[in-house]
Amino acid sequence: MGKSVFYHAGCPVCVSAEHDIINLVGASNVEVVHLGEDKSRIEQAELAGVKSVPALLTSNGHVLHINYGASIADVKG
Repeated sequence: MGKSVFYHAGCPVCVSAEHDIINLVGASNVEVVHLGEDKSRIEQAELAGVKSVPALLTSNGHVLHINYGASIADVKG
C-alpha cells in the first residue's frame, strides 16, 4: 500500500487537519504537501480531483475533502 497525500495551504484549518491526519494514520503513511509553499504540485492535486484544501488523497486514489480551508482557485492566487 502506498502513501496517502495530504494537501493543504497552511491556514489554521489546514494545520489542525494535518495534525489530526498524522495522529490518525502516522507520519510514515502520509506525505504532507503545502500547496502555498510548493505551487508546482497544484496541477497534480487538481488532476487527482482535489477541489479544496485541506484534502487527503488516499493510497487508492480517493480524495477526501476535510472541512473547508480554501478552494484550489484561491490557492493558485
